[in-house]
Amino acid sequence: MPVMPDHWIRRMATEHGMIEPFVEAQKRDGVISYGLSSYGYDARVADRFKVFTNVDSAVIDPKDFAPTSFVDRQGPACIIPPNSFALAHTVEYFRIPRDILVICLGKSTYARCGIIVNVTPLEPEWEGQVTIEISNTTPLPARVYAFEGICQFLFLQGAAPPEISYKDKAGKYMKQTGVSLPRMG
Repeated sequence: MPVMPDHWIRRMATEHGMIEPFVEAQKRDGVISYGLSSYGYDARVADRFKVFTNVDSAVIDPKDFAPTSFVDRQGPACIIPPNSFALAHTVEYFRIPRDILVICLGKSTYARCGIIVNVTPLEPEWEGQVTIEISNTTPLPARVYAFEGICQFLFLQGAAPPEISYKDKAGKYMKQTGVSLPRMG
């Protein structure tokens, strides 16, 4: 399962709309880097965040998720409370080819500050803005910057296309925009 290089990512983004908007070279002057890298694409986090709160003493239940578990924040940065969590989404919209699986890793700049990013794999033929899970593992408030790099996506090509893609099974998070909360389906 090869990791796809920059020239393949560029071609798929510009000719097939795999990543929109697409930044062809890494931007790094005064920002946490984003854009095309040697073997991946560093995506940006948008300026809308859902930060966990316990004001209403909610219980997190993935089968019966209460939107009151969050407070909404929008702006150039988001402060995540100590030992807390936020959801956000990528600026970029992704369209994953049928023979590709995408995995995500957090940016080292954030990881070195105790800010951990998680994204489940982007399955073959999934499309949408990616919901990003951001954990502040420190005992201090942590700042995350909107419209700057948050994570890197690696594109892995399968030996053959799968029999059933995410699109074929009508996945519940298909074509999501903004932050998508947990769904049963």
